[in-house]
Amino acid sequence: MAIGLKAWISRLKPYLRWLILGGTCFFLATTLRQHWQDVWAMQITARGWACLTLALGVTLLAHIWAGWVWSWMLWEFNQPQRGTWGIYTYLTTNIAKYLPGNIWHFYGRVRAVQSLGVPIGIAIVSVVMEPLLMAAAALILALLIIQQQWPWYLFGLGALLIGIHPRLLNPLLHRLGRAKAAVTHAPEAPEQVAQSNLRRYPWKPLLGEIGFVMLRGLGFIMAIAALGPVQVNQLLLLLSSFSLAWLLGLIIPGAPGGLGVFEATAVALLQSQLSPSLILGGVAWYRLISILAEAGGAGLVWLDNQGSGTLAHPMPALPPQANPSTAALSPSRDSME
Repeated sequence: MAIGLKAWISRLKPYLRWLILGGTCFFLATTLRQHWQDVWAMQITARGWACLTLALGVTLLAHIWAGWVWSWMLWEFNQPQRGTWGIYTYLTTNIAKYLPGNIWHFYGRVRAVQSLGVPIGIAIVSVVMEPLLMAAAALILALLIIQQQWPWYLFGLGALLIGIHPRLLNPLLHRLGRAKAAVTHAPEAPEQVAQSNLRRYPWKPLLGEIGFVMLRGLGFIMAIAALGPVQVNQLLLLLSSFSLAWLLGLIIPGAPGGLGVFEATAVALLQSQLSPSLILGGVAWYRLISILAEAGGAGLVWLDNQGSGTLAHPMPALPPQANPSTAALSPSRDSME
């Protein structure tokens, strides 16, 4: 029965993706048809271009920061790597999220971590933890203004925060390690598995992801401000609405990079607070800025590779006599390099 249900869901997935994409595109097209004249009439002043330039810079900074935060997750698993290596790998793989399937950026990061000799279980969990912590960070910021159905959002946040607790993650790591050992016939030493446990709650990466979502939200606010005035009392509304829209774009399947889902959600959340033409223009410019920032980040790493290549070098492995647990608990020096 369970196998048949899984097969039925797997056959339904491609149609679900097209249904979600079609629904979001229809909503956006309908809204644009009603307000296209207002959007077309909007003029971007010199101040507006300055805001868009700042939005691009802040969004690129957000991706650089996300790569740095991702390297902290490896420290949490006693697999220390330089922050610059995390940034390098994150920026070069992030653009792949726009490929069909929306998983290739994760696959690239897992392969990059594996190439350093990190166990496959840790490589997978460290990469999967990133979107989970991002989702938790976005929910925390979205809850600042959510008034309807907030218990459901609070329940989802609680489930995420509990799900990344070491008491739940470490058994999962052990199962992944045993599965790999069964396939490769090369079981790892028990002490190596023990040293690779998540020894504490990942508060530091979680706080880092809150900073990432806030930077992305700041870029969105600047894109809106480029087309029209934004009042101080609207900043919290814009940040929280962006967080919820970005979260739905992250978790809903069938939307590479949240394309379409983010825009439709932002318009739906803000259309009663701001003019529809301002929101439509803002989300369109922000999508362009996001793609340019991601492509620009990958391009900067490529240029660095052609030159000194300083970002490409991971941290040397810890010597056998080093205490990995001690190193993982004090990442403030080497991980910042």
